[in-house]
Amino acid sequence: MAFMPEKQTTSIATHTNDDIFIRDKSLCGDLIGKLSFTQMAFFQITGRMASEAETAMVDACLVTLMEHGLTPSALSSRLIYSSAPEAMQAAVAAGIMGVGSTFAGTMEGCAILIERILNSDADMETEAAAVAAEFRANKRPLPGFGHHMHKPDDPRSIRLLAIAQEVGVRGQWITALTTLSAAIDETYGKHITINATGAIAACLGDCGIPAEIMRGFALITRCAGLVGHIHEEQHKPALRAIWESAEAAVPYDGDISGH
Repeated sequence: MAFMPEKQTTSIATHTNDDIFIRDKSLCGDLIGKLSFTQMAFFQITGRMASEAETAMVDACLVTLMEHGLTPSALSSRLIYSSAPEAMQAAVAAGIMGVGSTFAGTMEGCAILIERILNSDADMETEAAAVAAEFRANKRPLPGFGHHMHKPDDPRSIRLLAIAQEVGVRGQWITALTTLSAAIDETYGKHITINATGAIAACLGDCGIPAEIMRGFALITRCAGLVGHIHEEQHKPALRAIWESAEAAVPYDGDISGH
């Protein structure tokens, strides 16, 4: 059991009658009108102000993950909203529940692999080759690599890694990612793209974001994307088309001829 101090405290926020203080900064005097949403989110989560380069990089990551069409999370939000339009929060929550280890939230798994390479006693190339061989032998999906639509390369990862270079964020995390990418191609005997979440894992890591909280950035930005889908569902309802498409794609295979 983890040690529990006698008195619990928080370092995030408190308030008085005439102000709110977030990590010792006055919300009204120091933050509102002075920080962008990305800067504020970075400060709230990490407890420090992001540099200009880090702000640009995190902002690019948030823009990247906001939208990708009628994904499982977007479909979930649209369907729940259509069923309970009085509860937008339920529709957003339904979609957010889909940001996991298979879709959108896979940067966490990739970050763990990058940390393994960075913390290994072996050199990067040796540990990256070991990771690739292990995943191929166990026939496990590689978090942060591959995409069923974007081939041969995910254009989002190309752009994100270019931005990291442009703003001066590129560091050991991105180096480890590209080393792992080369080892994967060699081990599998074909090119497997770094996908968006793989690039985001490395970019956030080079901005000092811990692996354990990276999926939170996917949640932050995907919320905005889901609100957009809900708003469209309000004015251009797609529920009936989605329902009919699902029934056509997955027909009943029983026998009701005798009824």
